[in-house]
Amino acid sequence: MTYAGDISPTDTFAALQADPRAVLVDVRTKAEWTYVGVPDVSRIGKDAILIEWVSYPGGVRNDNFVDDLREAGIAEGQPIYFLCRSGVRSKHAAEAATAVGLGPAYNISDGFEGQLDATHHRGVGGWKTSGLPWRQG
Repeated sequence: MTYAGDISPTDTFAALQADPRAVLVDVRTKAEWTYVGVPDVSRIGKDAILIEWVSYPGGVRNDNFVDDLREAGIAEGQPIYFLCRSGVRSKHAAEAATAVGLGPAYNISDGFEGQLDATHHRGVGGWKTSGLPWRQG
């Protein structure tokens, strides 16, 4: 594994509460933040950092992703918890951060919306369905 590991949404929230240096980075697209919602960590005195891994439409990778992390104030040795829709883009983001010495970097395993259920609807696991705080864009 080229990053610190996968972590559940509820364990992520506990880690964010326990460590004042820990940050949550949502790597979904601006459209997802606006129309699906964003994690709300304000009750623990934090803000989610919103940095696209890929752009919408088009899915073009953000070549400035690591620079954007640094511009957001993320420093070496600071725990980073990456979130996307389902845990795929966030895994790549955790790998990219680790490759340049940022982190420890974690992938939030089921993302914001969770995995697909038997009827192909999202909502198995995930930040929203775990009862964690979130708000509409």
